[in-house]
Amino acid sequence: MWMPERLLFKEYLAQTSDFPMMLDIERAEGIYLYNPHGKPYIDLISGIGVSNLGHRHPAVLKAIKEQLDKYLHVMVYGEFVQSPQVRLAEALASTLPESLKVSYLVNSGSEAIEGAMKLAKRHTGRREIISCFNAYHGSTHGALSIGGGEKFKNAYRPLLPEIRQIRFGKLDDLEMISCKTAAVVMETVQGEAGVRTASKSYFKALRKRCDETGALLVLDEIQAGFGRTGSFWAFQQYDIIPDILVSAKGMGGGMPIGAFIASEEIMKGLRNDPILGHITTFGGHPVSAAASLATLQTIVQEKLVEKVAEKEKLFLSRLQHPDILEVRSKGLMIAVQFTSFDKAKSVVDACLRNGLVTDWFLYCDDSVRLAPPLIIEKHEIMQATSLFLQSIDG
Repeated sequence: MWMPERLLFKEYLAQTSDFPMMLDIERAEGIYLYNPHGKPYIDLISGIGVSNLGHRHPAVLKAIKEQLDKYLHVMVYGEFVQSPQVRLAEALASTLPESLKVSYLVNSGSEAIEGAMKLAKRHTGRREIISCFNAYHGSTHGALSIGGGEKFKNAYRPLLPEIRQIRFGKLDDLEMISCKTAAVVMETVQGEAGVRTASKSYFKALRKRCDETGALLVLDEIQAGFGRTGSFWAFQQYDIIPDILVSAKGMGGGMPIGAFIASEEIMKGLRNDPILGHITTFGGHPVSAAASLATLQTIVQEKLVEKVAEKEKLFLSRLQHPDILEVRSKGLMIAVQFTSFDKAKSVVDACLRNGLVTDWFLYCDDSVRLAPPLIIEKHEIMQATSLFLQSIDG
């Protein structure tokens, strides 16, 4: 018996909440999503920071199709010489300081965090990891252990031991970093906390404290990387260099991929004692790697990073309404704060009715997330913000 896909979705796909958005997508192009009836929706969250080039960017599609004609999976990561992986790693290194030269390609941000945590413990011989309150690093067991939302963690205890947490941006808390600390894992811009930033002086003090204690500094740029904040990597705005950099989301052009990146000296710890210290079957899948390389090259060639600040400024000038309590931003990571979750949820729902896709934040549910594709044009920002302001009024 034929059943509509909306019913099949509920019956056969595991649900993550009792109120999924239930937007039925037939196709996507540029900054738009389309339902089966052809109704367009402006995607103002980029699949949660993924579609930095929008949907189905021609350069990404071309790279995917060319790779499909060559080969798909041929061997677990790290054994065969696969051109898409090699060229992507070379291109990533070209955007980074010399000390961040070696990439380990994985499938997602959570897996990249897991690899970075293992690498830090292996390199330092220590077990303690320090993270921040209200941090989000993923949902796998280790990544969840260093996350900051207690209500998201309590159901899954016991989690990893020897995890300590500090307040993001608070200089006094840096004293908790000690010679027992393997790594400090920190988002350069806190995403799920509702777009929270820290000062350059804070990050320089953090770098100094890690140097003093021998702890590795791991910066999570899963959301902030690949141009979203107005520089290719957000840490480049703070005059510091991490020991390990973590990326995913926007690096794949819509394909699943992640990476943790470090120096050759640090990364070689995964080669022995034990051999194969980190393993991934599908990490750096050749199609995803080809898409990622095309994404990186397009962001650079089209100078999309250089245009972020002007687009951010336009958003901020337009987001004016009596019900908006605050707007926080770092490039095209934007949080619009209201009085409560109920108000934020009503705005998200009204946006959807008006053809605009928005969302809220895990640890800041009174705020609405705006993270449009970097390719969004000024007239599209004008249209999107007009719809958003209409949606506040219902």
